[in-house]
Amino acid sequence: MDSTAERWAQLAPHVQAFGPDDGVPRPAVLLFHGCGGLRPHLPLYADAAVKAGWRAFVVDSFAARGWTREFGLAFVCTGVMLQGSERAGDVLATAWGVAQRPDVDPSSLALAGWSHGSWAIMDLMTMPLTHKGEAGLDDASAAPLANLKGVFLAYPYGGYPAYTRTKAWVRTPKTFAILAKGDHITAASQAERLYDRVRGSGAQVEVWTLDASHAFDEPTAQFPMRYDPALAAEAAGKFRTFLEGISAAAATSA
Repeated sequence: MDSTAERWAQLAPHVQAFGPDDGVPRPAVLLFHGCGGLRPHLPLYADAAVKAGWRAFVVDSFAARGWTREFGLAFVCTGVMLQGSERAGDVLATAWGVAQRPDVDPSSLALAGWSHGSWAIMDLMTMPLTHKGEAGLDDASAAPLANLKGVFLAYPYGGYPAYTRTKAWVRTPKTFAILAKGDHITAASQAERLYDRVRGSGAQVEVWTLDASHAFDEPTAQFPMRYDPALAAEAAGKFRTFLEGISAAAATSA
């Protein structure tokens, strides 16, 4: 079992940073791809985050393990390997590692996930992180999430064995969630129940419901998924607005 530092050492070479090359400490948002691996839409969201005044870090969980897209489709999308509760360790370790950077303001962190990436984030939100082995790490700690201000969830996987189906969140950052009515992986009714559970945990949750498929924002999406460039652009805009809102709230409370 990895330590947090060991997991970060594995991931760090496969984390792409977006933001001005000025060394100025800025808030950080971490982006986690779906089970099909890193696709071309995540850098577009990262660019939106930069326009909001944030630094963005796109994490390639598959490359860090030496896995190809085909491997991910065969073994991760089917739930055989790297379920959300295990990949939650990637999220926690990245939060810890990125906070060490001098160009990151550790007082403001956000997490963003797409499909399987959202599953990992949501599972992490249910974990107290008070004992060895949580999130697949032998020194799991809630400290890297102490300044978590927001969570962005794009069409998250919410079937078995996703923890949020049955467990409350133990930390409740402001949450923006996308609900795609035509999602064939997590039905809209199931997603609604997930978001209701998050609200019941005490989090402020804004849900954007749209007539679209799973992965509607991914240009390489294949049937039954359908790429919608207009909705993709709108989603990136909402991501930017969400982060700007977090920054505005922080400035007001300062």
